[in-house]
Amino acid sequence: MDKNKLFNQYFCQRFQSIALLLVSLISCFGYSSAFSDTFTLNLKNADITSFISTVSKQTGKNFVVDPRVKAKVTVISSREMDADELYEVFLSVLQVHQFSAVPTGDVIKIIPDVSAKQSPVPDLVKGSRNDQLVTHVINIENVPAAQLVPILRPLVPQQGHLAAYAATNALIITDRAANISRITKIIKRIDRPDNEEIEVVQLENASASEVVRILGALKPATGAKGANTPGNIKLAADERTNSILISGDRAARLRTRSLIAHLDTPTESGGNTRVVYLRYSKAEDLAKVLKGVSEGQAKVGVAGQPQTAQARANASKQKESLDIQADTHTNSLIITAPPDEMRNILAIIRQLDIRRAQVLIEAIIAEISQNKSNALGVSFATNGIDKGAPAGVINLGNMAAEIASAVANPANIGLGSTLAFGDITGDIDFGFIVRAIASDAANNILSTPSLVTLDNQEAEIVVGQNVPFVTGQTTSSNNDNPFQTIERQDVGLTLKVLPQINEGNSIKMDISQEVSNVTSQANLANAVDLVTQKRAIKTTVIVEDGQTLVLGGLIDETLRDTREKVPLLGDIPLLGRLFQYRGTEKAKQNLMIFMHPVILRDRTLEDYHSSRKYNFLRTQQLLSEENSIGLLKGEGPVLPELEVLFNNQPVKRSSSGRESGEVKPEAQPKAPLPEPLARRSVDPDPVASQPSAAGTRNTIQAVRHSESSV
Repeated sequence: MDKNKLFNQYFCQRFQSIALLLVSLISCFGYSSAFSDTFTLNLKNADITSFISTVSKQTGKNFVVDPRVKAKVTVISSREMDADELYEVFLSVLQVHQFSAVPTGDVIKIIPDVSAKQSPVPDLVKGSRNDQLVTHVINIENVPAAQLVPILRPLVPQQGHLAAYAATNALIITDRAANISRITKIIKRIDRPDNEEIEVVQLENASASEVVRILGALKPATGAKGANTPGNIKLAADERTNSILISGDRAARLRTRSLIAHLDTPTESGGNTRVVYLRYSKAEDLAKVLKGVSEGQAKVGVAGQPQTAQARANASKQKESLDIQADTHTNSLIITAPPDEMRNILAIIRQLDIRRAQVLIEAIIAEISQNKSNALGVSFATNGIDKGAPAGVINLGNMAAEIASAVANPANIGLGSTLAFGDITGDIDFGFIVRAIASDAANNILSTPSLVTLDNQEAEIVVGQNVPFVTGQTTSSNNDNPFQTIERQDVGLTLKVLPQINEGNSIKMDISQEVSNVTSQANLANAVDLVTQKRAIKTTVIVEDGQTLVLGGLIDETLRDTREKVPLLGDIPLLGRLFQYRGTEKAKQNLMIFMHPVILRDRTLEDYHSSRKYNFLRTQQLLSEENSIGLLKGEGPVLPELEVLFNNQPVKRSSSGRESGEVKPEAQPKAPLPEPLARRSVDPDPVASQPSAAGTRNTIQAVRHSESSV
């Protein structure tokens, strides 16, 4: 019995020791029982890999551990927890050691925080665990999202991510779910509409634009720093209703309204006088327009309805108190009018007194003509004993007198393309001329006038001669004091253009162009005065800016065949040619007129086209001087370079004929091409070789060749 007791006591003691040892071991490995749903987790310097393995067994989750995940884990817990609570503790342990659990499919990757934000982190949803790494997009309603980034950046750890997307005004945050929830609450407090509102203040006496200008001048002194400070307000003038729009906080709006009320007070006389200095318009012309507008407004009632007696009286009084005078010396307007009428007049002046665009108009007049003629014949003439009028076998016209003069004075006969025979020794002088002439003439004339004018302003250029024409002749009864009346007319090139710039950079042009010259053709020898040849065109066209348009032209071809003979004698075979005159003439003429307008809206385009023409003319002068044989090098007049001209530097001519200033100017940069020309990769325009904007270049190349044979 005693032995059994001793054995039982020993067995119980050993069992208790083993049980205590098992309990201690179970506590060290973090769970209380393998068969229980709750756990008591207590760890001290346990390896994180073993901890991950234990969590995997208890939660049933699959983990992939990054090789960089190494740490010792200590967890102290005083109560039991289920599997979800165990996983929450697991995520907290990972956060403490700067690791993250990133779900990817059926596994969860355990990686360092520095690499977690580049991984496919899940979005923040309802029920996300506090220490889980998630991404959340927050839409901002009232403030710019970019302004919140520097404010919220200190609240996001270094391993997190915070950025603003301006297109949708949103914030993108990657961080722990608990921290994102905290940041979301902070944003809700910040993203609230401020107390700024917009008020409209109607003015009765003052001009809205003038009041806004005055308040704008005071703004730097009264405005405070920052975007939402009470002193920062925004003002805008509505000239149509003569009202001011105010935007800002309530205190600033109240102060601004009091200032506006003080400025919007009537003057003592009930009206005011203003002096308006014009920048672009002509004072006399604008004064007429304003007077016409004011008189028209006074005649028309409200909405076109008939005016009552009181309304007519008020309109008459208003008309008497309105006065607009133009001062030509200062190009200004002196306006006296009631406040409401003054506002209307000033608004009209602002819209009319603007800088008008200019138009550079370049024309091309090309004329090509060719004339070929053949003449063959024999001419007879005789001068009788009495030396009377000569007689011709063929109708010679003026040639008969010339033949007779040659017969009478043989010394006057010179070399030519005719063969003459005759007898001048007897009582009867006679002679005949054998004439055989073939001629070929060609003309190539190119005229390129150009000029610059304002929009809707007619311009004219005339290049030619002022030729006198006889318009009448008067003699007295005794024929002792005859006289002629002469009228001078311009003969040459005349160009009149009235451009109008339309919307879309199209130009409407009223064009009147004329090319005339004094002709010297032989068939016009019987004319009583000078005869001019005239080519004119008058039309209205619409051309795009920078476009070259053909206005019109003439293609003329003439064939003339002439045959003269003596009756009967001219019909004799072979010998009849001695009594005949034949002539053939063939002429062709091609005339075309082109127009190339360019709109000059700013100084860049004006400088470009002016320098282009100036440099062309200067280059031609230099080339002419180099090819000159009458002057020494450097003595011919040459335009200075643009830089030297604008800098007023003295010009010196070197031995080579080039110019140089006291200080050598830098190389002049090429002017940028205007946008219409830069878009088209074409050859330089045919009018690029103009000497000046209001000049002309006439190049006449005439080739005439004559051959004579007998």
